[in-house]
Amino acid sequence: MSLKPKPSTMTILILGEFLFGLGDAMLIAADIGNTPWTVLAQGIAIQVDLTVGQATFLVSALVLLLWIPIKEVPGLGTILNAMIIAVTIDLTVPLIPQSESYAISLLQVFIGILLIAIGSSMYLTANLGPGPRDGWMTGIQRVSGIPIGRVRISIEVSVLIIGIFLGGKFGIGTILFAIAIGPVVASCLAIAGRIGSQNRTNLNSQQ
Repeated sequence: MSLKPKPSTMTILILGEFLFGLGDAMLIAADIGNTPWTVLAQGIAIQVDLTVGQATFLVSALVLLLWIPIKEVPGLGTILNAMIIAVTIDLTVPLIPQSESYAISLLQVFIGILLIAIGSSMYLTANLGPGPRDGWMTGIQRVSGIPIGRVRISIEVSVLIIGIFLGGKFGIGTILFAIAIGPVVASCLAIAGRIGSQNRTNLNSQQ
């Protein structure tokens, strides 16, 4: 949670959040269903004439306001999360080709899920503050005592329903994301942990 992290830590954070945004963009371009929060952002974008990236940033800002009553404190990574992911979505969606092939769209979804998982594991490993949505979920769990799984499901189902009502894209991509993201993030975190442990062992052996 340092305000003056090492350059290597900042690099991991920024690259992780860029990959997260790129993964989100892959799902948007596939056009067969977004992540629940992006369904909401896309619905808002449609209703108030914003880009999906701008709406994503707006949602992040609104969620950060919800941190106040539960006394969560944002870190540097929290603020950069809101900014980098939103900008990355707007910069990369136009660059990703939209295919009429359903198979290619599915491939884009799987690539997007993998990128989001890798990005998540990187910015979580940087330990400079959770993303606005993650911090809100863990904060609610802390003050309420409700298991984090129930908190996450309740929030994501709620934002998904609102997003669908506003016109956001729900489909097989959304379902695949919901099923796969937990195990894939866990696998990426485990790999990151092994790499970090190996690096520490090598460093200690050189001293």
